[in-house]
Parts: sequence; structure tokens; C-alpha cells
Amino acid sequence: MELKQEMASLLKTSPNAVKKRLLHQIGLSLYNTSHGFHEEEVKKKLEQFPGGSIDLQKENSGIGILTLNNPSKMNAFSGVMMLQLLEKVIELENWTEGKGLIIRGAKNTFSSGSDLNAVKALGTPEDGMAVCMFMQNTLTRFMRLPLISVALVQGRALGGGAEVTTACDFRFFTFEPLPPGEVPLKTTAAAKSLQSCPSLCDPIDGRPPGSLVPGILQARTLDGLPFPSPMHESEKLMTTESEIRFVHKEMGIIPSWGGATRLVEIIGGRQALKVLSGALKLDSEKALNIGMVDDILPSSDETECLKEAQEWLQQFIKGPPEVIRALKKSVSSCKELCLEEALQRERDILGTVWGGPANLEAVARKGKFNK
Repeated sequence: MELKQEMASLLKTSPNAVKKRLLHQIGLSLYNTSHGFHEEEVKKKLEQFPGGSIDLQKENSGIGILTLNNPSKMNAFSGVMMLQLLEKVIELENWTEGKGLIIRGAKNTFSSGSDLNAVKALGTPEDGMAVCMFMQNTLTRFMRLPLISVALVQGRALGGGAEVTTACDFRFFTFEPLPPGEVPLKTTAAAKSLQSCPSLCDPIDGRPPGSLVPGILQARTLDGLPFPSPMHESEKLMTTESEIRFVHKEMGIIPSWGGATRLVEIIGGRQALKVLSGALKLDSEKALNIGMVDDILPSSDETECLKEAQEWLQQFIKGPPEVIRALKKSVSSCKELCLEEALQRERDILGTVWGGPANLEAVARKGKFNK
């Protein structure tokens, strides 16, 4: 507590550049009383709106599974769920063995955003801005977690649910099963076209490039371009169940949990303006084309697609937790800091792993690359 008070004091008196670096080193929030934000008052208001839960399961593999659990309301965020999300983020900040995180919704849907009961009751501009600052605080801390994060989008991610997906490093969609009598993907001309072009599908778990079933379809080619038409053809053979949609305009507001800012980072300003002003439904084809979604999982079963997401994530979190966490911290800094500050932050993070156990063990092997 004393350390947190000391760091908060430094934030008030330090130059902006130092403030930014300090914010990356501790679990402090964007807003405090100097911004007119009184967290305890907001918490008391949010406590008045119960329902649902945020569930966290920490696996021995170093992957955390965060579940938005309010299925009777399409996993809409109640006030209590907003409070629990902050609690889980704080728990994850202190999970030193963690390396990855998957956030998903219960019962085959992601989240429909805010619970309308809370929205109606918190109807003043002051209330709206207070909740805005609370959720921006929470999701910024979520985004800065030293864990490689994936949003597993089954069903709809609407409004605030769409905003939550933007706080993750990667986003996945899922497909419904093919209708009875439909030709399987692996026998279509589209699949054959993909298999003849190894750059389109990366090996995931030892399967050769171009292996589509039951592997994972990669969202973009190796040179960063969207899939050519054969991928679009194969999509038309399937019924998409996943959707991201920023419906805020239809509600007479704008994104308030930081989603617009993060969306620009993900897909660029021009595309973000189209998505927000058009309240566009981003199905698999649109989401893949604009880079909103990174991968498509072939399974629609809740258990199976979670397993597939874990397998995909596992390839990026192999190694000691301190190294994976340091890599994520370094990338997070690059996204938010200017060049000079990001380089200094990279130097500081390096100091936490250089000469450490993982580094010394690797050097002792006398080889840089041992597969």
C-alpha cells in the first residue's frame, strides 16, 4: 500500500514521459481523483446491479481462462460483473506463473455489452463518464497484462462486448457445423487451392501447411495480405455463427470502454470510422478482410474450440514465464510510448531477464537455436 501511494505521488509530480514509464511498471489506473474519478463511489453504484459472474480458471500450462458468465442475458455485463472483471485483472497481474490468457463467453456467445438495467439507471452524463473511466481503467490494465491474450468469439460480441475483444492481442471466430449433406471443406476446390499454396496456412501442431481439417485457418497470408478469393469461397460453404458489431451509434452514444481508440490501432482510422459509423456487422469474411480477426477455428463445440484456442496459443507461450511476460511487456510499451521511451522501457525489461536462469541455461547449451 505504501509503495502504491509513493508511486501515485510520483505520478502527480513527474514529467509526462516519466509518468508514462511509471504507468507501465505498476498496476495503476489511467484515472484518479485528479480527473474527478472516485473509484469507491463508482463501485458502490455498480454493486446495485447484480447478476452473472466473471470466472477465472488458471491452468498448469500457464494459460488463464476468463469466462463472461451471464448466459440468460447473452453474457451482458452487470455492475457486479464489471467489479469482478477488475478483481480478476488484479489477480492476473499478480499471477507470476501466467503466460497466456483466453477470454470467452459462456454458452456459445461472447457478450452483448452492458446490462440495460444498469444503463437505464445510470442515465446522467456524470454516471456515464464515471462508468467510462472505471471500464477504461480496467481494460487498459487488462491490455497491459504480461500475458499473451486471445478473445475467443463464439456467437455475438456486441457493443461493450466488441470493445472487450479489442483489449486482446488476438481474436478468433468459430464456425457452425456444415448442414447435413453439405460437401466437407477438405474436398472442395477451394481447399485444394489452399493446399497448393503453403503460404496461406501455417503449420500449427505438426500438421503440414495447407492442412485445413481439423487445423486452424490463418487469417492472413505470410506477407500480411488478406486471403485471396479461394478462402472466401470456402467460407460460403459454412454458416458463420460469430459476429463482432459496435452498435453504439444505434444507442445514441460512442464506444466508452476504450474500444474506439484500440480499434483504430487494430484496423486503422479509415476502416474504424466505417465500422463505427456504419455499425457494421463484422462476420467472418469482413472481419478477416480488414484484419479484425486473426484466425478461424473449425469447431463450434464450446469445449472443442476452447481446446483449439489453447493449442494455438501454446505455440507462442513455450518457454519460461519470465521471458514470455517480458516479451509481452516490451510489445505493450511499443504500442503506447514514443520511440525513445519505448527503447528505454525495452532496456529496463531486458535487465529483468539478462543473466537470469533462462538466459544462463540457454547460453550453457552453446547454441542459439535448438529445436
